[in-house]
Amino acid sequence: MPSAPTEPRSIATQLVLLFTAAAALLLGCALGVLYWIVVQHASEEDDHALADKVFALRAHIREAGAAEGLRDELQAMHADERSAYSVRVLNPAREPVAQTPGMDELLPVSGFPAVGHGEPRDVNGRPFKLSVAQETAADGQTYTVQVAQDRSRDAEFTNRFRLLLAGVLIAGILAAAVIAVTVTKRGLRPLAAMTSSVQRIRPAHLDERVAPAGWPRELQPLAIAFDQMLDRLEDSFTRLSRFSADLAHELRTPIANIRGETEVALTRPRSPGEYQKVLESSLGECERLSAIIDSLLFLARAEAADRSIQPVRFDAREEIQKIAEFYQPIAEERAITLACNGKAQIDADPVLFRRAVSNLVENALRYTPEAGRISIGLTARDADVQVAVQDNGSGIGAEHLPRVFDRFYRADPARSPHGSGLGLALVKSIADLHSGTAEIASRVGHGTTVTLTLPVRPS
Repeated sequence: MPSAPTEPRSIATQLVLLFTAAAALLLGCALGVLYWIVVQHASEEDDHALADKVFALRAHIREAGAAEGLRDELQAMHADERSAYSVRVLNPAREPVAQTPGMDELLPVSGFPAVGHGEPRDVNGRPFKLSVAQETAADGQTYTVQVAQDRSRDAEFTNRFRLLLAGVLIAGILAAAVIAVTVTKRGLRPLAAMTSSVQRIRPAHLDERVAPAGWPRELQPLAIAFDQMLDRLEDSFTRLSRFSADLAHELRTPIANIRGETEVALTRPRSPGEYQKVLESSLGECERLSAIIDSLLFLARAEAADRSIQPVRFDAREEIQKIAEFYQPIAEERAITLACNGKAQIDADPVLFRRAVSNLVENALRYTPEAGRISIGLTARDADVQVAVQDNGSGIGAEHLPRVFDRFYRADPARSPHGSGLGLALVKSIADLHSGTAEIASRVGHGTTVTLTLPVRPS
């Protein structure tokens, strides 16, 4: 079974998620560092306080040394129910000589480490930090001091602080999401405006443009691309409309001629010879229609995206000589000199090459006066070969030159009633198929030169 189409991804959603994730990551890192600093600072403060307490007890033992006085001080120290310290003093025989109330129930003598600070330890669900020190009293005996620091308050503070930071993180993420949604909507607003502008363009108003001016810099390339696409569409629609009108006109004329002659022939009985003339005239018009249709089919195939040719190398002089020999009888009837010049090896499709040059020669014969001259010249260059068909006919006005390669275009329709206006369009299409060019140069009263340039493949 074909897989279901996936939903298109939303740019806005992706931007919001990315922005929110980035903000959450940065905020989480910042709060994590803050949490570590605060907890570390609190732990260091507790360590300093514990060290100060041990130092004070050692000083008392060193100066006083009386167990009774030390016992009184420990009882006074633990008088506060919220006291964070529990102390035990041991004599050299490791027997308690003084301790705070409840010390045995809290931690036995063996529960303390050797001299120094021990690792934090949980006792009855409460965190403690243990410390052991030794001091020599005035009587010469060495006493051991065991101190347990209750850090329950720090644990409560740490938990509350952790919850506070978690709340700040959640609130920050929500705020970042709201900001991301707002900023993204505002940032994508020009894109929505551009979409509306494009949607307003209809086939009847292809002259409208998106225009890059006024759009954000990131959207200007898109606006330029849209306008370029609209230029191509407008040009294509214009050409299509003109082509449709010209095609209708070109097809209407021979069909109207056939119909008119047939209707006239049927108005009264005719002799066989008269009917034959009507049929011959109709056949001529049908041949004209067939030529137009063949040319249009060739142009359509030439412009197809998958159209490709297989050029071969051949002697261009030999081909143009054959073309000249074919048209020589027509030229002789009007005393026109038809000459071939130059030599070259060319890479092209032979059939298409003959068709292109034949069209150029046929056009030249049509517009060259009697006793005129037509030359077909070959010029071999490093990267291409030029085929130039030159005549000394009437020439073409400069205002017509930009459009002479368009379909059905005639510079002077009155002077070419039998032409279809497709000859030069065919030449241009053949040049394009060969990745070449077709150019025209003309002066009224001096003649016309059409140059077909085809590239040469590397040997």
